[in-house]
Amino acid sequence: MPASEADRQLIQRIRSGEALAWQQCIDQYEGRLLAYARARLQDRSAAEDVVQETLLGFLKALPNYDERTPLESWLFSIAAHKLVDALRRSGRRPVLPLLTSESKDGAARDLTGPGRGASSMLRSSERANSEAALIESVLRPLIAEFKQTGAYERLKCVELIFVLGWPNREVARRLSLTEQAVANHKFYVLQKLREAARAAKLTIESLAEDEA
Repeated sequence: MPASEADRQLIQRIRSGEALAWQQCIDQYEGRLLAYARARLQDRSAAEDVVQETLLGFLKALPNYDERTPLESWLFSIAAHKLVDALRRSGRRPVLPLLTSESKDGAARDLTGPGRGASSMLRSSERANSEAALIESVLRPLIAEFKQTGAYERLKCVELIFVLGWPNREVARRLSLTEQAVANHKFYVLQKLREAARAAKLTIESLAEDEA
């Protein structure tokens, strides 16, 4: 979906150096970006840093922006990569993609760097949407099943590993489980995700075979 007329006008005003336009952009998106980051980091201060880095990254990337990408998609894609950086700095890593996939060397792609055009980002965003839909289609019934059957240990592991990005060791310590028990819960869910991905002919690079 291309950018709306309101998006285009706002971008033009920001490019022209209009301070009120930049403040309008902050007012419109800062709260949602903060909620998005806090839900994944569980730390307001760290989330605020991610939002600040996202907005600065947006300004840096502004020359590459084109109208094939909605402004909201652009901002949240940048935020996703800033979140990956923040998780890695804290010793955690997302097992599932936040919005877009990572590069083969495990480093997050920086949407704000040179040569990262909007069309490339849009392709990544479209792929991420497919991945997210697949993941949701698998996890939603699994979570419902865990609740229905009282498998709360597995449910807690899913939340800590797949939502918050905790490593097996930290999950085991928090839940007073063995690392092998945590690995078994993780393996069960990953197998379900891989089976669904193969059926959909979709490769999800971040479905790692094991925990680092």
